[in-house]
Amino acid sequence: MKAGSNLEKVLEKRLFAVTGELGPPKGNDVSVIKRKAELLKGYVDAVNVTDNQTAIVRMSSIATSSLLIQLGLEPVMQMTTRDRNRIAIQSDIFGATALGIKNMLCLTGDHHTFGNQVDAKNVHDLDSIQLIDCVRTMRDQGRLLGGEEKIEGEINIFIGAAANPFADPFEFRVIRLGKKVAAGVNFIQTQCIYDMNRFKEWMRMVRDRGLHEKCHILGGVTPLKSGGMARYMAKNVSGIIIPDEIIDRVVKAKKPAEEGIKICVEQIQELREIEGVHGVHIMAIEWEQMVSKITEMAGLLPRPKIE
Repeated sequence: MKAGSNLEKVLEKRLFAVTGELGPPKGNDVSVIKRKAELLKGYVDAVNVTDNQTAIVRMSSIATSSLLIQLGLEPVMQMTTRDRNRIAIQSDIFGATALGIKNMLCLTGDHHTFGNQVDAKNVHDLDSIQLIDCVRTMRDQGRLLGGEEKIEGEINIFIGAAANPFADPFEFRVIRLGKKVAAGVNFIQTQCIYDMNRFKEWMRMVRDRGLHEKCHILGGVTPLKSGGMARYMAKNVSGIIIPDEIIDRVVKAKKPAEEGIKICVEQIQELREIEGVHGVHIMAIEWEQMVSKITEMAGLLPRPKIE
């Protein structure tokens, strides 16, 4: 075991894992975290805590993750390289692990021009692949990046990263995943999947390289609330492909939100049948109350309790 987290135990036992997502508040209102935590507790194995997603200033992922532990939920702390150099990265990893955080997702982060601090400066001292290697070096060698200075204590972290099977050039996506595996990633969460045919082709290439045997892959799903949301995401969100037939289903439905949930459940059931997919990552964006319904309808309950 790399860290002994609940998520790691579920995946290592080859059970179908379920992770959710929680966006911290745009301030220090802890009640926002408590409300969202209650909606997710018992329905997921771990909860991603986003790190100033879309470059919007929010409570830090480390502080929010620590609060989730106190509330009885296991966090997957996201960390972006957008805002930190290697000094701050390693310092934050020291702090996170001291607070009991055992899962970490290594990300580049959305460009600052998407957010509410357009005059900020991006850092990008490391990229996401180098961040994975940095965390592995700290964990497996007990040394800082560069390998010279010994760490006081132990860094026990289950290392995750993201993958986008839908970005171009398509053929490069599996090569990039291979680089993350070589750097030391333990689990992968993908971008939202709507184009299942393209995802299946990506997974075929993943299996051809044997990457599904070297890391755990969790397919990402996001329920669509409305036809407007479907159209907006298809047009404006980079790296997401939503086929016309899915957009049409939501647009033409008498109850678009219910149809969006139904499509999400169908996607999860299809993902469970794909060789090499070890779980699902449910990104119910500001719609956390639907996670209980989605997991129940998809036959994912009860979640396993592993000591």
